[in-house]
Amino acid sequence: MKTLLRSIDPLQFVALALLGLPTLALFGLGMFWLWQTGHLIAWLIVMAVCGGLAYGLQIWSVRRRRKLLNELFTDSNPDWPPRAADVWQEVETLADSCDPQDWPLDQTGWIIELGRRTLHTVSSYYFPDTERPLLELTVPHTLLIIEQASRDLRRDVTENIPFSDRLTLGDLLRAKRWKSRAEQAYNVYRAGRIVVNPINALFGEFWRLFRERSFTLARNEFQRWFLRAYIRKVGYYAIDLYSRRQPLASTDLQTPAATPPLTSALDLERAQQAEDKLAEPLHILVLGRTNAGKSSLINALYGKLIAATDILPDTTYELSPALLQRDGFTQALIYDSPGCDSVFYDAHQMQTAALEADLILWVTPANRPDRQIERRALDALRAAQATRLNRRPPPLLVAVSHIDLLRPANEWQPPYDLTDQLNVKAANIRAAVAAVAADLSVPVTQVIPVCLKEGKVYNVKDTFWAAMLAEQDTALRVRLLRCLDADKRASDWALLRRQLRNAGRFLWELPDKIKE
Repeated sequence: MKTLLRSIDPLQFVALALLGLPTLALFGLGMFWLWQTGHLIAWLIVMAVCGGLAYGLQIWSVRRRRKLLNELFTDSNPDWPPRAADVWQEVETLADSCDPQDWPLDQTGWIIELGRRTLHTVSSYYFPDTERPLLELTVPHTLLIIEQASRDLRRDVTENIPFSDRLTLGDLLRAKRWKSRAEQAYNVYRAGRIVVNPINALFGEFWRLFRERSFTLARNEFQRWFLRAYIRKVGYYAIDLYSRRQPLASTDLQTPAATPPLTSALDLERAQQAEDKLAEPLHILVLGRTNAGKSSLINALYGKLIAATDILPDTTYELSPALLQRDGFTQALIYDSPGCDSVFYDAHQMQTAALEADLILWVTPANRPDRQIERRALDALRAAQATRLNRRPPPLLVAVSHIDLLRPANEWQPPYDLTDQLNVKAANIRAAVAAVAADLSVPVTQVIPVCLKEGKVYNVKDTFWAAMLAEQDTALRVRLLRCLDADKRASDWALLRRQLRNAGRFLWELPDKIKE
């Protein structure tokens, strides 16, 4: 302060005071006139009301700006595996707990530290038994996450923050350098104003408090949004990579934002590859015990005989695919399988097939209460699926067949209303559905009673097809992760071959480079 006072020319100070004196005198005389006419209290009330309204409008503007910024937030991907949803909750918790006061944007250390915390949060979920899970992330993957998050954040800032494309880092540094000097000069002005006109200084300080409060709210709101957006984007791409949705060698960087228009032949080629991936048929696996009606269900779905059915114990020796096409349903390959109680049933083969399936149809007879072997086979499939954290388990529908054999066995007059308490057949069908749901640990809404006997097919083309259509979106998400997993494995092998080829070329040319 003393240095600043010594640097001020007294003559310049007097000149500035003379220039401001008429304005200060006008304000003082106006206050004196208001006091003389008895309007000073009314003026103070009006000023307070206007100040309160201005402050309220500022708060409303901040909330409106917060709502607009929240719309730019990266959200979770519905195509992620179920485990990724839990990881995303942790990322959101970390983002919400980020206080702008602890992470000033003018200090670049926040970029590295917040990125490290976000990556540690994600990696701890995927490597819970590792002492330092963050080190399980490769250097190229780390760079890819930073690249993608920075690209998206740059787009959001450029599109939504005015003049962000004009202000340079030098401008910010110069503004910070002159900030302290400007504050010192302003403090001298404030002290002089108190001496010349105390009332004017009092109201000036009042308005300055409102302005600083409004500016601080807006600045903190933007800074909070910026930090939270950064954490969410880093977390999003980290989960994408840990879920094996993002091949490292792929140049087609997926983004949670809208896909830009195609502008090049390369874009068209990538779009064609995406369409080919979406054209991959669904894989539907039909499982169940011997003579439960697996092949008959496939026949009923097609409406014509395409699978072998017989009265022999089992006619299916291996997985037999058939192409399933129907209006409103995605093209699918449906696989028949040997019965889970058959000598041809290979548990390991069926588990592998179930891991590659997008929808599983389980067929169980209503007249066979001994379902222990079915439950063991189904639990083995569930246990195998639970080990695949980067994949969604396929939805399961259970078809309860042979309902025509339930008591009274001689009666068969469909359709049956399962809510009818007076109809004995309907009551027995309802009881069989509840028993199957309990024995196989399946929600009762996923259990559909059907009749598959030739000439008596019932509840397949309406209720069972409706259930399959209801599960179609979930099955498509399972298919997407299956295709991405296959692409990831293929790209990993292609990358390894390219790395070995480039390394061999480098070693081959190394002697010539040394000679040069």
